[in-house]
Amino acid sequence: MDIAAAVVVGLVALLHVYILVLEMFLWRTPRVRAIFGTTAEVAESSAALAANQGLYNGFLAAGLVFGLVAGGADGTVGFPVTVFFTACVVVAGVYGAATANPRILLVQALPGAVALGLTLIAH
Repeated sequence: MDIAAAVVVGLVALLHVYILVLEMFLWRTPRVRAIFGTTAEVAESSAALAANQGLYNGFLAAGLVFGLVAGGADGTVGFPVTVFFTACVVVAGVYGAATANPRILLVQALPGAVALGLTLIAH
């Protein structure tokens, strides 16, 4: 189960790196506007806010990677770090689903909850 937890935590980290790239660097592109359902005008006026959100997603990814590198599910440092950051992912996903788009529950909160659950079981 340790391997499964580490793999899923790693995938969640990659997801947040992907979101960072979308929000920080590709926000104004037609593809990303379609993903987030925005117009060119909205994307332009919200680019700084999106970049800020992207940076926060990068912090989530960095924390998850640190948790894995520091020992993952069974490390004395890695375990609490991984639990904290996967819990943060779940909270961010639930809040995003409640305030922005219900789809975020499936895209962000569910994978985070799976990673959190596997991490707790592995410990």
